[in-house]
Amino acid sequence: MLSIENTAESTPQTDRTEAIRQTIKWVVYSLLLVNWGYYVFDDWRVAQHTLTAGDGVLKYLNAYATSLDELAWFAMLFLFEAETYWLSDDKMSRLLRFGFVGLRFACYAFLAHTVYAYVFNYLEVVDASLLANLASVCDLSDQSFSFVRNLAYTAIDAANCGSLSTTSSLYQIGDDSVVSDAAGIAELKLLYAVDIEDALIWLAVVLTIELVVLIQERGVSEGPLIVACNYLTIGLYGVLIINAMIWIWKGHYVYGWDQLLWIGGFTAIEMNLSEWRDELNEEAAAT
Repeated sequence: MLSIENTAESTPQTDRTEAIRQTIKWVVYSLLLVNWGYYVFDDWRVAQHTLTAGDGVLKYLNAYATSLDELAWFAMLFLFEAETYWLSDDKMSRLLRFGFVGLRFACYAFLAHTVYAYVFNYLEVVDASLLANLASVCDLSDQSFSFVRNLAYTAIDAANCGSLSTTSSLYQIGDDSVVSDAAGIAELKLLYAVDIEDALIWLAVVLTIELVVLIQERGVSEGPLIVACNYLTIGLYGVLIINAMIWIWKGHYVYGWDQLLWIGGFTAIEMNLSEWRDELNEEAAAT
């Protein structure tokens, strides 16, 4: 596979192209790190409305699912970057390979938990119960209730209750002191459904890349399976871009921006794989 010391003969033009590509790649990685800081803050902000002192570890993990998911994806990105660019085959000792496998399994565990957390959130919204004997949102003011609309949580008080919703039909979400109206519930169902689908699509992307890495580690650079994987990833990225457009449409610009950055990050891995295939073809031609 590719490594700094293992690149083919280069020209000034190819050196400049490679330098530009690497600069863009690390700018994308840096921006993703900044976004992760935002997600930690965002999860903490929402947790102020959904967590209580008596909640267990699983509830806390669900509350910070997005931050943990991003952290796992950073680890996966590092693993793929190391395997497809930085480390050549002769540098991959048995111990290092076992370490990569162990870290990868840990990442998949976190990513699987993210899917679970998103499904849990969706089912809580689906099962939201109608609160009885309410004349308006103001009946819940100053009782530690929060109103959620489009993933934005607002503590209900006497000053803002009249502007949150005009209906008296409010639904409580799960065991939390969080309510919304019918329009808010429908909106949350859409957003949480997109979250679930998006997490599954990203898992499909990374498993496809895993398969290509496995094939190329065996010295295979061509064939219908690699072609199929390339077309599959293009289709998956297309679905991810649609998801980004949905978040932007709903006003979640950071989510859409983050999605496009992650697509850029994994596109860099795809470029590493492409260069690795070129190197395998050159080695085959030389022999």
